[in-house]
Amino acid sequence: MFKKILIANRGEIACRVIKTARKLGIATVAVYSDADREALHVRMADEAVHIGPSPSNQSYIVIGKVLDAVKQSGADAVHPGYGFLSENFNFAEALKAAGVAFIGPPPVAIEAMGDKITSKKIAASAGVSIVPGHMGLIEDAEEAAKIAGQIGYPVMIKASAGGGGKGMRIAWNDQEAREGFQSSKNEAKSSFGDDRIFIEKFVTQPRHIEIQVLGDQHGNLIYLGERECSIQRRNQKVIEEAPSPFLDASTRKAMGEQAVALAKAVGYFSAGTVEFIVDADKEFYFLEMNTRLQVEHPVTELITGIDLVEEMIRVAAGEKLRINQDDVKLNGWAIESRLYAEDPYRNFLPSIGRLTRYRPPVEGRREDGSVMRNDTGVFEGGEISMYYDPMIAKLCSWAPDRRAAIEAMAGALDDFEVEGIGHNLPFLSAVMDHPRFREGRLTTAFIAEEYPDGFSGVEPSAQEARKLAAIAVFINLTRQRRDVLISGAMDNHRRVVGSAWGVTLAGESYAVTVKHEGGRIAVCFADGPPVAVASDWLPGRSHARFTLGIERIGDETIGVKSSFVAAGIRLRWRGLDVVAHVSTPRIAELARLMPKKTPPDTSRMLLCPMPGVITAIAVDVGDTVEAGQALATVEAMKMENVLRAERRATVLRIAAVTGASLTVDELIMEFE
Repeated sequence: MFKKILIANRGEIACRVIKTARKLGIATVAVYSDADREALHVRMADEAVHIGPSPSNQSYIVIGKVLDAVKQSGADAVHPGYGFLSENFNFAEALKAAGVAFIGPPPVAIEAMGDKITSKKIAASAGVSIVPGHMGLIEDAEEAAKIAGQIGYPVMIKASAGGGGKGMRIAWNDQEAREGFQSSKNEAKSSFGDDRIFIEKFVTQPRHIEIQVLGDQHGNLIYLGERECSIQRRNQKVIEEAPSPFLDASTRKAMGEQAVALAKAVGYFSAGTVEFIVDADKEFYFLEMNTRLQVEHPVTELITGIDLVEEMIRVAAGEKLRINQDDVKLNGWAIESRLYAEDPYRNFLPSIGRLTRYRPPVEGRREDGSVMRNDTGVFEGGEISMYYDPMIAKLCSWAPDRRAAIEAMAGALDDFEVEGIGHNLPFLSAVMDHPRFREGRLTTAFIAEEYPDGFSGVEPSAQEARKLAAIAVFINLTRQRRDVLISGAMDNHRRVVGSAWGVTLAGESYAVTVKHEGGRIAVCFADGPPVAVASDWLPGRSHARFTLGIERIGDETIGVKSSFVAAGIRLRWRGLDVVAHVSTPRIAELARLMPKKTPPDTSRMLLCPMPGVITAIAVDVGDTVEAGQALATVEAMKMENVLRAERRATVLRIAAVTGASLTVDELIMEFE
């Protein structure tokens, strides 16, 4: 077994590998860039080596710098994690030449499967179902449009060396094919150093289902079931689960056997994933093979009990697999939610800054039998950088069945506290409660179809609004009563806290009265059943559990995040984000007469929607632009974002220049 492993990665996956290495008694070495000097993976490792400036193309993906770190540290093995150099066969070859073990597959398999064009040909020869498309290289945008037209729209434009949703575009016409080709080419070059592009038919209404394979260097290969990865945004997975709610045993077996056949065709060993798209008739087609550990590997670990990182390490050390195919049993259901530093209210644009609060749910087995796991690479007080992937954490739940796993996840998301940056917690909560998700009716178009105009929050139902109104009254009353207990006041001059209150929340107004009932506060509505509230909430707490009792419904305990904003109480729960105003009846009456403040008019401006770098300005002063026309391109967190005109207009002034680093809402250009 190895004595020291260097992890050629950062963030949560580096921390994940360190945990397993510790369990095995293996020392660990972290590498870090300028931006990651204080990162969690650096703190967790036994040693750390600086490898360069913040941009990944000057640090994490520079093979020479990583090899220098290996030599400096004396590591006898390297785990590449995912992304960066994990699927770079030149890196694996360089380690082999240096006599250092690569904790992953053989370089020949990485090379064969890393090239999407070559992998399609190998898959076809191995008897694996493939999607029709153009496997040759494409020289320019015009040729891309011509080929796309021959295949038939819609088509998927993909980087040959791509992965993680980068370098991928769907095109529905010639114009989108030209633009998509160029954007994919640019992203592929900056992310992978390889700008080759190919095009294939896009299967409409597909599910994205992948098979986990595991092999050793002695010819043994098995599959560990599937993962459903259909909840995606811009081809980037957001929520994954295992097993799939769609597959039956025979389809699972067929997909698993094809995945193993493909792996054997390239002499594969270590952990790997064969991705398929599956149509409504359970017909499946090979998409690609990822010759590395997947981001979503925890859900497979939770339902199989197999530590994939441990198996990778043991295989790299020459050990045989300790299990065979008949030993693989799928137990229960697991779900993973990827917590990203992306603002769902701004079309999921990246957010950077300091994590002023980071309190994940407690990990481990719970009283109801469910299990929570949180893989992360950040800590409270740390910073989310603009240089890397925006992932903050991967929250996973396990339960005996899918319904219970969803409930466990929904509750854990309610308990997860993240402040200081924009993040997608509200969106994840909304998906967990979405009827279509709960029914398992998933496709890769789920987000586009259910949120066609983006995510603007969740509107509370009448019952949910009353629950939150009752909680707001409880919080207000608790604070008011605490305030009147200030020391030094004369007893006969203490303020009396009233029992009648007015509540406004989500556009609704409620007149309520409160009374004490057996240790609870009963909030009585003028036109509905009372809600009894009990909680250990105290001023200063940003999260608490509230037990609500409603006639004919019974008790329910929920986790709600709360904070005071201006004259209101902000409440967040199950994707809802509302501000409640609790006041005396007289103040509530006067508040209804106050005029509403209108926001400033920015309709004649193009503002930078995220912190990033302007990589292109596509128009000049005086140009007349049409709705949908590209105006500028902003690169942030390794992704290109094309900003388009919302309507016909004439450019009056351009305030930004190519190469400029802009903050959120900084002016790019103005229109007449």
